[in-house]
Amino acid sequence: MALPGLFWAGNAIVGRAVAEEVPPLALAFWRWVLGAAIVLPFAWPHLARDIPAMRRAWKPMLALSVLGVAVFNSCLYTAAQSTTALNIVMLQSTMPVAIVLASFVLFGERVGARQGAGIAVSLAGALVLVTGGDPGVLARLDLNRGDLWMLAGILAYSVYTALLRRRPAVHGLSFVAATFVLGALVLLPVHVADSLAGRPMPLTATALLAVGYVAVFASVLAYLCYNRAVLLLGPNTAGLAAHLVPVFGTILAVLLLGEVPRLYHAAGIALIGLGIWLAQRKAA
Repeated sequence: MALPGLFWAGNAIVGRAVAEEVPPLALAFWRWVLGAAIVLPFAWPHLARDIPAMRRAWKPMLALSVLGVAVFNSCLYTAAQSTTALNIVMLQSTMPVAIVLASFVLFGERVGARQGAGIAVSLAGALVLVTGGDPGVLARLDLNRGDLWMLAGILAYSVYTALLRRRPAVHGLSFVAATFVLGALVLLPVHVADSLAGRPMPLTATALLAVGYVAVFASVLAYLCYNRAVLLLGPNTAGLAAHLVPVFGTILAVLLLGEVPRLYHAAGIALIGLGIWLAQRKAA
C-alpha cells in the first residue's frame, strides 16, 4: 500500500516537469506501451490459463482498462499542462473520499465508524501537508481548467478502484498486462489524431526519461501493488494510498531538494499514519 503513494508522488512531479515538452496524450500512450512491453514477458506463463476468464469478463476488463489506465492518467497529464503540482496533489487527496462514495453508489458498501474516522483523520493529515498548516490556502484555492481535468481523473480512478472487486480471478500479472494493452489500444487513435494535429512524442532525453519513470514505477510497480492492496484491504482502505502522495513528496523534498522539515510536516505525517492505522484495523 505504501509503494503506490511513493511512485504516484513522482508521477505528479514528472508530469508537471515535462508539461511544456511532452504532450499529455503522448506521455500517457507511450507509458502504457512501454509498461505492457515490460510486464508481458513475466505475465506470459499465466496468460494462456487466464485469457479465457478475462474474455468471459470482458465488460469489467474493458471498464477497468478505460477508467484506470486510459482516462485517469490522460486527465492527470492534461491537468499538469495548466495547473500546479501542488494543486494536483491537493486534489488527489480527495480520492479516498471519492472511492468511498463510488463504493456506496455502485455496491451499497457502507463505512464503519472506525474506518470512517480513519479516512477523516488521514484526509486531515494530507491537507495539513499540502497547505503547509495554513487553512487559508484552501480558501484561496482557485480552480482552473487543469484542476477540473484532475477532478475528472479522480472520479474515473475512484470508480476503477470500486470496480476492482469485479475483476476476474486471474493472476495479478495477467490482469495488469491485459489492462495495460487494452488501455494503450484505447489511447492509440486519440494519440495518432493528436500527433497529426502537431503534438507528436518528442524524441528527447527528457521525454524518454519521463516515459521510462512513469512506465516502470508509476505503471508496472504501482499498479501491481495497488491492485494487490485493494484485494487484501478493500477499496476504501487501499484508497488511502493517495494520502501517502504528499507524505512521500515531503520526504523526497527534504532528502533530495534540501528543504527544511517543519512542525506541520511531522503533524501531517502523524495524522495520515494514524488514519491509515485506524482504517486498516477495520479492514483486518
